Amino acid sequence: MRVEERRISARENAERRTGVWFALAAYGYWGVAPVYFKWVEFASPLEIVAHRVVWSVVLLAMLIVVRRQQYTLRRLGVREVGWLAVSGVLVSINWGVFVWALQADRMLETSLGYYINPIVNVLLGWMFLSERLRPAQVAAVALASLGVLNEIVAVGVVPWAGVALALSFGFYGLVRKKLAVDSAVGLGVETLLLLPIALGYLGYLMIIGEGTLAYGTGAELALLAAGGLVTVFPLVCFAAAALRLSLSALGFFQYLAPSITFGLAIFVYGEPFRLSQTVTFGCIWLALVIFSMEGLYHRRKISA
Repeated sequence: MRVEERRISARENAERRTGVWFALAAYGYWGVAPVYFKWVEFASPLEIVAHRVVWSVVLLAMLIVVRRQQYTLRRLGVREVGWLAVSGVLVSINWGVFVWALQADRMLETSLGYYINPIVNVLLGWMFLSERLRPAQVAAVALASLGVLNEIVAVGVVPWAGVALALSFGFYGLVRKKLAVDSAVGLGVETLLLLPIALGYLGYLMIIGEGTLAYGTGAELALLAAGGLVTVFPLVCFAAAALRLSLSALGFFQYLAPSITFGLAIFVYGEPFRLSQTVTFGCIWLALVIFSMEGLYHRRKISA
């Protein structure tokens, strides 16, 4: 019996290690994704998002077929498709703001947005899902808000790109949580619903003689087509990690992506880090420490 238990324990440990590698791949890839969007700066943000939609549809269709999830697609009702249309709009806004911010040399602001996203999720859960905010969570929300307020006061401008990224992705997560649709299937339907708009916009650019399809090189078009892989690859890794790790364990990896982006912004792309941003990010990092430690303590208390 002990031998069998050791075998089960060894398999579980191996699965957890595999899950950690998948999580590192997913969040690490999301962290370095800005490099790709810097490479395709020859295209406008709207054109990049349109290509991302088109090529994501192609790869997601292949993924759904490989995973034999066609039946899941056929089971979706009008309500689910309607809400996926809403979440599709939210994710396209998120993509568009993200690409625009990178092209405007505001990479630091994108990392700020994804740092505060977990806290925004807690706030949305309290507002729309009747989830109670525990005292430490209230403190984390207050600290993150103080950080954003400091940026407004110190610079005199709302960091709207970061706030828009956090809110759009937060509301996207809220809609998808209520639907409980598989990530690949959901994103496949979302991008499929956006496909006519994306193709229409790309067609319009061709008609007026603008855009990569009209005057770009084959290499530039190939780079834009890679946007589908940029979208789908981390999604597959994340799904594989979620199967092997607990939500609490997976939650600690979510700060890897904005941390990598933060480093890229300062050390690779040379974005200035103002003294006032030390206070802004300091408040947000402290809020995340409180948020994470409180969440870990709460889960351990429940499971005890």
